[in-house]
Amino acid sequence: MVRIRMKRTGTRNAACFRIVVMDQRSSRDGRAIEELGYYDPVRKVEKVDLERADYWVGVGAQVTETVADIIDRARTGKVLAERVRKASPSKKAKAKAEAEARATAEAEAKAKEEAAAAPAAEEAKA
Repeated sequence: MVRIRMKRTGTRNAACFRIVVMDQRSSRDGRAIEELGYYDPVRKVEKVDLERADYWVGVGAQVTETVADIIDRARTGKVLAERVRKASPSKKAKAKAEAEARATAEAEAKAKEEAAAAPAAEEAKA
């Protein structure tokens, strides 16, 4: 079985990947059948030969999820550097926001109770 996957290159803490066609039984950094492009997450650059990728998929090669995403971005013309990820708050920040929301809701409920009790207290005095 042939797969289109990534082969790690580069140095420690500065990884770079080649998009290659390999037999699934070969090691990650082993000998490739063909090199289709590259992906550099540090510089946020990626390039893929779409014609050759289509050929290999047509012949029956399987594509890994990450490589499929890279190929989709290359087809649509999206640039990896322009991709914006939503900020995901940490568990601590989520817990803090929930506690603040609960405290605010309790304060509002207490204020409503006091506002409702104030006219009744005035009528009792009169």
